[in-house]
Amino acid sequence: MVSDRKLTVAIIAGEASGDILGAGLIQSLRKRYPNARFVGIGGDEMVAEGFHSLVPMERLSVMGLVEVVGRIRELFSIRARLLDFFFKTPPDVVIGIDSPDFTLAIERRCREAGIPSVHYVSPSVWAWRQKRIFKIAKSVDLMLTLFPFEARFYEEHQVPVAFVGHPLADRIAMKTDTRAARESLGLDVDKPVLAVLPGSRGGEVERLGTLFLEASRWLQCHRPDIQLVIPCVNRDRERQVQGLVESLEVKLPVTLVRGRSREVMAASDVVLLASGTATLEAMLLKKPMVVGYRLSNFSFKLLSKLVKVPWVALPNLLAQKQLVPELLQDDATPEALGAAVLERLEDEQGRLRLNEAFSELHESLRQNADERAASAISDLLESRR
Repeated sequence: MVSDRKLTVAIIAGEASGDILGAGLIQSLRKRYPNARFVGIGGDEMVAEGFHSLVPMERLSVMGLVEVVGRIRELFSIRARLLDFFFKTPPDVVIGIDSPDFTLAIERRCREAGIPSVHYVSPSVWAWRQKRIFKIAKSVDLMLTLFPFEARFYEEHQVPVAFVGHPLADRIAMKTDTRAARESLGLDVDKPVLAVLPGSRGGEVERLGTLFLEASRWLQCHRPDIQLVIPCVNRDRERQVQGLVESLEVKLPVTLVRGRSREVMAASDVVLLASGTATLEAMLLKKPMVVGYRLSNFSFKLLSKLVKVPWVALPNLLAQKQLVPELLQDDATPEALGAAVLERLEDEQGRLRLNEAFSELHESLRQNADERAASAISDLLESRR
């Protein structure tokens, strides 16, 4: 369906991942509404698609409690400015992409004013603080989820929802060219590779970096031929990891790569990593993985009481069974992590079974997310005419 309606579509994205989702969504919505105008907050990717950003997106990209508190007045000011703009020149729909602490409040105010609201990327309400579902139900006319188990949760609570799939599943090929990735990184194509990803933030690297390096050293004692590669998201993380490597009592040969984390995972035989989106990427690349994570004892005990799901790794959540080992808190020792990696490195039959399971999950998420999201939003818009 192509419509000549002169729509105004408001989109609010606060992080780089949301900017990418927003750009794809704008492309797909413009196919349906060539005369549409897109306005709100977005980054370079969205601006390149003709989006008008009222505020630079980086003003919303705040991580950590201390940083948020330090910027709280500015964030409230931005929210007030957006609402004032939307109320004076009402858009046909408001779409918040992720960043729920900021976007859901705006979506609710707009919905109360009669402006249809959509939220793209579900908060982890299915995992913890489940009572947030009642706030979400009052804030959105439609929730767009990346994973099918999220959609089932919203359906159970009578919140309008559409499962659209994950854009990464659309962009990552079904088969991974491991040899080409190794050649690109200058690695020996005939020796096994362990990709080590202790996280992208300084705090995570501080907690997990030495642990993962000690696990790698344990593994190297058992497999001297292993090549260790660590991708670092930026120069600061590279310096931080280099400092951790140099602080080890026994020298550990390791290759540091700035950026290119997906390429590093593609080159690997096994991935040792923290929980998070990286576990999804490793799954889509069909790589065996070992998930390790540690928090402060207080934080871990608190989260253990709040979290309502049996796993933290996305492959396990998607499969609703344990496909990859999760070694958390006291279970995350160098020996246990190293042994788990070694087992996956040497179990060829297990690797083949895992590849098959990961391929099935990849197919389930490969839904052409941009188009499905645009279609669901279009249905909402047409139902409100």
